[in-house]
Amino acid sequence: MAVTRRIEDNDRIAEGNTKLPVTIYGIKNCDTMKKARAWLDSHGVAYSFHDYKTEGIAKDKLKQWCDELGWETLLNRAGTTFRKLPDGDREGLNERKALALMLAQPSMIKRPVLDLGGQLLVGFKPEVYASEVAPSGGSRRSKA
Repeated sequence: MAVTRRIEDNDRIAEGNTKLPVTIYGIKNCDTMKKARAWLDSHGVAYSFHDYKTEGIAKDKLKQWCDELGWETLLNRAGTTFRKLPDGDREGLNERKALALMLAQPSMIKRPVLDLGGQLLVGFKPEVYASEVAPSGGSRRSKA
């Protein structure tokens, strides 16, 4: 399921620069990530790739995403890593516990997370990318 939510862009964009940086977060060998990256490539979207396996994820960034989207949206309960957790780790989940799990094992974060510089997309659905991602690499929606 693709989830979209606008976020406030606290960074100042240079006057006259309408392109927002795009970063895709995930794991290199994930099939969904491969599909999302292939879509971006085939649609001329310039982006940077952040691999959780090699780079991890900053606690502050993950917390910001949770605040904006909800930890339930970000936690990949369908993945093998989550399903292999002991019952005690899967029960009684709350934001604090989910954050700790995702930080310890970033493969538990739903993939991909696409940061358009002012909007986050979680998951990959070609029709959502087509309506939300501009070929120049920014969001198709104007900033509020």
